[in-house]
Amino acid sequence: MTSILPLYIDPGTGSMLFSIFIGAAATLFFLGKAAILKLKLFLSGGKSGRQDTSFTPYAVYNEGKQYQNVFLPVCEAFEERKLPLAYYTSDENDPVFSKNYEYVKPEFIGEGNRAFVRLNMLSAGVVLMTTPGLQVYQMKRSKNVKHYAHILHAASDATMYRLFGIDFFDSVLLSGDYQKKDIRYLEKERGIPEKELVTVGCPYLDVLKKKMDAIPNEENHPFTVLVSPSWGPSALLSKYGESLLTPLVETGWRIIVRPHPQSKKSEGEMLDSLTKKYADSKNLEWDYERDNIYSMKKADIMISDFSGIIYDYTFLCDKPVMYVNAELNLKPYDAWFLPNNGKDIWQFSVLKKIGIELKSEQFEDIKNVIQGISDNKALAEARASAKAEAWQHQGEACENIADFMVATLKDIEEKTTEEK
Repeated sequence: MTSILPLYIDPGTGSMLFSIFIGAAATLFFLGKAAILKLKLFLSGGKSGRQDTSFTPYAVYNEGKQYQNVFLPVCEAFEERKLPLAYYTSDENDPVFSKNYEYVKPEFIGEGNRAFVRLNMLSAGVVLMTTPGLQVYQMKRSKNVKHYAHILHAASDATMYRLFGIDFFDSVLLSGDYQKKDIRYLEKERGIPEKELVTVGCPYLDVLKKKMDAIPNEENHPFTVLVSPSWGPSALLSKYGESLLTPLVETGWRIIVRPHPQSKKSEGEMLDSLTKKYADSKNLEWDYERDNIYSMKKADIMISDFSGIIYDYTFLCDKPVMYVNAELNLKPYDAWFLPNNGKDIWQFSVLKKIGIELKSEQFEDIKNVIQGISDNKALAEARASAKAEAWQHQGEACENIADFMVATLKDIEEKTTEEK
């Protein structure tokens, strides 16, 4: 009897094999494309206009619904300027499909490897994305793309990506000038070319501010605590869970728990356990809405850890934040390769100025701790200073992004003409 041995390919090997496959497929694709173009040129007697009919001057890639507030404002800017924009998305329910744009052309390209196959064979002038890891894993640079631009999706440190997250982009669009220093440090340390760094602002904060301003204030507002952590073993819910939530529920205040979107995917068992535990607690609500603004608008104070939502809440609501000083393992991140292994990056140092540390031994007395907080002048001034540093060009991001993409392609085309 013939035995059948189970086959297993570890994730690293799988990624390598996929990269080899994509490299071979892309090579064949472009060789075939070049042969067809040469044949067309020969048959036309050497006369040809733009040879690559699949070429698009401007393109964006949206990897998921959480980035709609980054890219939809850019679509609006291109639509208003009557400029063509190819919009590739991995969200088949992306609201862009209901916009009936004339100049923005949306296309659902699938998720994961299916999307990478499509992106790796793009023919475009300037491609904009929030997705890190270009030329690191499955997503490779297409030889027919002139410029890759990465836009940060948070008003926090640019080095909080996994290793080499933005190393191989041609440019990075920033929310604040302070983000430049650490990028330049890593470029020098790693001996890689300097990228173009342009501070454009933060499109998603611009969008959220408009939406939040339109939300009416609650009548008969109850004092509300928003618990909004990051995810992973070092994050607030994973590390402390019941030891924090139980004393909060016992205060009688309204408690809103907003888990990180990744928690539902990676920590579902933990969330299910907590949900069952507090199923009968009428003053505890769970928030899984796409936009965080509704819970933030209701909250009088936020409790978090090292999550980027701290800065959303600080900049949009200007209210007190408490943080539990969890030890985040920075080794998988670019920040680890900065001086002092990234412990002095902006978001850690500024948190000590704008936030109030909450120690685990204070959980049992949480009601008195929160009631004793004074939102003093120093905290308010620190919040204003952090906002000015990290969220520059408020309300102008989408126009600045469109300006950058248009100017970049124009510059590339002018240089190409000069070289001929």
